[in-house]
Amino acid sequence: MEKLLFNKELKLAKKRKGKNKDKFGGLDRTSLEALLGQRPLTGLAALGGGQQFLTGALLGAVAAYLLGDEQMRAKLIRAGTQLYSGLAGGIEEIKEQMADIQAEMAAEHVD
Repeated sequence: MEKLLFNKELKLAKKRKGKNKDKFGGLDRTSLEALLGQRPLTGLAALGGGQQFLTGALLGAVAAYLLGDEQMRAKLIRAGTQLYSGLAGGIEEIKEQMADIQAEMAAEHVD
């Protein structure tokens, strides 16, 4: 009985038992590596919690404004469509050039 009451190691082990679920104190691998000096945080991860919230709130407000205005939404959709068609045309052009190069290489191999 005396051993159970006065054994500090046993009491501490029981207290730590519930706290040991999260080994790293809620930090993910990237944050731990940055704290250890192995790799610095970059981008939004370098911002504090309050700064991340403000950045997200600002981006959300801008998105709500742009998507809430019907004329602006039409311009954005038009610009997105033009961008997509330009990219698709560029990809098709690259495919044609690759086919031409392959045909030339095949013709050189035959000769």
